[in-house]
Amino acid sequence: MNTLNLKVEINYKSGFCFGVISAIAKAEKALSENKEIYCLGEIVHNEEENKRLSEKGMITIRKEELSGMHHKKILFRAHGEPPSSYEKANLNKNEIIDASCPIILKLQERVKKTYTKGENIYIFGKQNHPEIIAINGQINNKAVVFEKMEDINTNEMPKKITLYSQTTKSLEEFYFIIKKLKEAGIDVTVKDTVCRQVSNRQEDLKIFSEQFDQIIFVAGKNSSNGKVLYNVCKSTNPNTYFVSSVNELEKNRFHPKEKIGIYGATSTPLWLMEKIKQTLESF
Repeated sequence: MNTLNLKVEINYKSGFCFGVISAIAKAEKALSENKEIYCLGEIVHNEEENKRLSEKGMITIRKEELSGMHHKKILFRAHGEPPSSYEKANLNKNEIIDASCPIILKLQERVKKTYTKGENIYIFGKQNHPEIIAINGQINNKAVVFEKMEDINTNEMPKKITLYSQTTKSLEEFYFIIKKLKEAGIDVTVKDTVCRQVSNRQEDLKIFSEQFDQIIFVAGKNSSNGKVLYNVCKSTNPNTYFVSSVNELEKNRFHPKEKIGIYGATSTPLWLMEKIKQTLESF
């Protein structure tokens, strides 16, 4: 029996970005043609979507397992891969389904060009993030990767650097880093590579989250983009709750006739947000 009568609305501008939509589509096409495909790492940082695809026959493998794969179909996810992954896969006659996001491939090319010019490359990003591993792998891991100012010593840095960003990082944080570097006397050539599919969502999210009594923010626990957008949402509407699955919804958090907004990270599938909406409406 419906006792709370919640008014629930999904933000349909949220959820999967272009790169993830394309990767999922390639995976599903391959699965429909072949019962068994292997994905190098999680196709997306969302536990529920990974589970759905595994039930369709997709097997997720770790980097260490790649060398032992022979004559298989291997999908490279949207985050991209370093040259070493292509070499290992091709060596053993595997078929590569390349689902690397075009935006990330373009970023890799830009970093390679910068490297050939002998510039000092710094990347604002998460050291072990698959996107960063793929980018830095293009230049023999010569870039310095850091996530906050405390990670670097400006007194020991070159006086002139070229600065890139992981695509899913906060635009605001990126420009704060630039400001701090310049204040420390570093000559910074800025390469703004924050993906606008991500950063443009922040203003939309602020406007959206103000309209509701509570926001259910849906993302995988390991989603970098999810963490960025969740913090934006929480700062605008303190009644924001992070969930990764329907099972994490707690009925006692809600009050009769409340307006509830649902927002998803770029790695969050629409079907999961719709499932959460249905569950909330049943409370």
